[in-house]
Amino acid sequence: MEVKATTRYTRISPLKLRLPISEIKGKNAEQALTLLKFMPLKAAGIMYKTLQSAIANAEHNNEMDVDKLVVKNVIVDHGPSMKRFRPRARGRAARILKRTSHITVVVEETI
Repeated sequence: MEVKATTRYTRISPLKLRLPISEIKGKNAEQALTLLKFMPLKAAGIMYKTLQSAIANAEHNNEMDVDKLVVKNVIVDHGPSMKRFRPRARGRAARILKRTSHITVVVEETI
């Protein structure tokens, strides 16, 4: 059975969040948490919290064994972008997009 946790409207771009995904996908949940804990990326900290939430959901809501959980899938989608403007030369303005992301972590219990 699959259990998921989502984090929405995170103030980091999806491109930066996708960096640590390949490291944790398919790994044991505890091992994935350890890997994320020691990665020197902001994205790893955000992913760590979401994975912790997915593990807690599996343990509390569905009474699954935490030692048998495996990270099945991690999905990072675009959220809405905040539009800001920076003044430029000769009275012009340059647009700045402050991107947001939605993260979904799916864990499942192995047999």
